[in-house]
Amino acid sequence: MSLSPEQRKYYKKAIEALIFCAGKAIKIGELSKIMRELSTSEILELIEELRKDYEDRGIRITEVAGGFRAESAPEVAEILRSYLGPKNFRWSKALLETLAIIAYYQPVTRTEISAMRGGVEVGPLLKVLLERGFIRVVGKKQVPGRPALYGTTGFFLEYFGLKSLEELPPLRELERIVGKEDI
Repeated sequence: MSLSPEQRKYYKKAIEALIFCAGKAIKIGELSKIMRELSTSEILELIEELRKDYEDRGIRITEVAGGFRAESAPEVAEILRSYLGPKNFRWSKALLETLAIIAYYQPVTRTEISAMRGGVEVGPLLKVLLERGFIRVVGKKQVPGRPALYGTTGFFLEYFGLKSLEELPPLRELERIVGKEDI
């Protein structure tokens, strides 16, 4: 279907509103179900136009976790932080290490995570990550006791602005950054 200029303007506005109001990354499949009269390529074309429209603005449209979301431009983060104030959630080194282990080695058990962290108890850390939606139980390991296997979630990808796990930096680079030989 070839869109008239009026239709193009209308659908572009509709997609913009959906992305803005979704509050999370909205997937192309979801947009296709809502706008059945548009092809996937037409939707992607309109999203690309919107992305270009927002290039030099305080808000931009980014592709994360297999969908698109509206987010603030990184260069205005400090002003937003001063306005919005601190969040109740603080990342500790132990929490970040635990999440990194899960992200790079998933699916992984609690015992395996603990061993990689030097034998320290990780139960409370896993609880926080589960409650905040960064990780989830993805199955059970086929060994005696059938321990839970943990993996990251779509929210993890969204939070860190990743399209997929393939965008994680190479593990060697992460080890160099945090100064650890073994994460």
